[in-house]
Amino acid sequence: MEDIKKLFGLNVRKYRLERNLSQEKLAEKSGLHRTYISAVERAERSISLDNIEKLANSLNIEPYQLFIRD
Repeated sequence: MEDIKKLFGLNVRKYRLERNLSQEKLAEKSGLHRTYISAVERAERSISLDNIEKLANSLNIEPYQLFIRD
Protein backbone atom coordinates (compact mmCIF):
# COMPACT_ATOMS: atom_id res chain seq x y z
CA MET A 1 0.00 0.00 0.00
CA GLU A 2 1.28 3.41 -0.96
CA ASP A 3 2.02 5.84 1.85
CA ILE A 4 -0.99 8.17 2.17
CA LYS A 5 1.25 11.21 2.76
CA LYS A 6 3.12 10.46 -0.47
CA LEU A 7 -0.12 9.98 -2.43
CA PHE A 8 -1.55 13.19 -1.00
CA GLY A 9 1.63 15.17 -1.77
CA LEU A 10 1.79 13.87 -5.34
CA ASN A 11 -1.84 14.88 -5.89
CA VAL A 12 -1.32 18.37 -4.44
CA ARG A 13 1.61 18.83 -6.82
CA LYS A 14 -0.34 17.40 -9.79
CA TYR A 15 -3.32 19.71 -9.30
CA ARG A 16 -1.09 22.70 -8.54
CA LEU A 17 0.87 22.22 -11.77
CA GLU A 18 -2.31 21.62 -13.80
CA ARG A 19 -3.45 25.05 -12.64
CA ASN A 20 -0.07 26.64 -13.35
CA LEU A 21 0.38 27.65 -9.73
CA SER A 22 3.73 28.00 -8.04
CA GLN A 23 4.08 26.82 -4.46
CA GLU A 24 4.18 30.49 -3.47
CA LYS A 25 0.91 31.25 -5.26
CA LEU A 26 -0.83 28.20 -3.77
CA ALA A 27 0.45 29.22 -0.34
CA GLU A 28 -0.95 32.71 -0.84
CA LYS A 29 -4.34 31.40 -1.98
CA SER A 30 -4.61 28.87 0.85
CA GLY A 31 -3.22 30.99 3.67
CA LEU A 32 -0.48 28.42 4.30
CA HIS A 33 3.29 28.96 4.21
CA ARG A 34 5.25 28.03 1.09
CA THR A 35 7.63 25.80 3.04
CA TYR A 36 4.63 23.95 4.46
CA ILE A 37 3.28 23.34 0.93
CA SER A 38 6.71 22.10 -0.11
CA ALA A 39 6.93 19.72 2.86
CA VAL A 40 3.44 18.36 2.16
CA GLU A 41 4.32 17.72 -1.49
CA ARG A 42 7.47 15.86 -0.39
CA ALA A 43 5.44 13.77 2.13
CA GLU A 44 7.45 15.18 5.01
CA ARG A 45 4.44 16.59 6.88
CA SER A 46 1.16 15.20 8.02
CA ILE A 47 -1.68 17.58 7.33
CA SER A 48 -4.77 18.50 9.31
CA LEU A 49 -8.30 18.26 7.97
CA ASP A 50 -8.56 22.05 8.07
CA ASN A 51 -5.50 22.42 5.86
CA ILE A 52 -6.71 19.70 3.48
CA GLU A 53 -9.86 21.75 3.01
CA LYS A 54 -7.85 24.96 2.47
CA LEU A 55 -5.72 23.32 -0.21
CA ALA A 56 -8.69 21.71 -1.95
CA ASN A 57 -10.58 24.99 -2.00
CA SER A 58 -7.53 26.81 -3.35
CA LEU A 59 -7.18 24.20 -6.10
CA ASN A 60 -10.94 24.29 -6.86
CA ILE A 61 -11.39 20.57 -6.21
CA GLU A 62 -13.16 18.41 -3.66
CA PRO A 63 -10.94 17.29 -0.76
CA TYR A 64 -11.42 13.58 -1.57
CA GLN A 65 -9.68 14.10 -4.93
CA LEU A 66 -6.39 14.58 -3.12
CA PHE A 67 -6.57 10.94 -1.95
CA ILE A 68 -7.34 9.21 -5.27
CA ARG A 69 -4.69 7.11 -6.99
CA ASP A 70 -4.35 7.62 -10.73
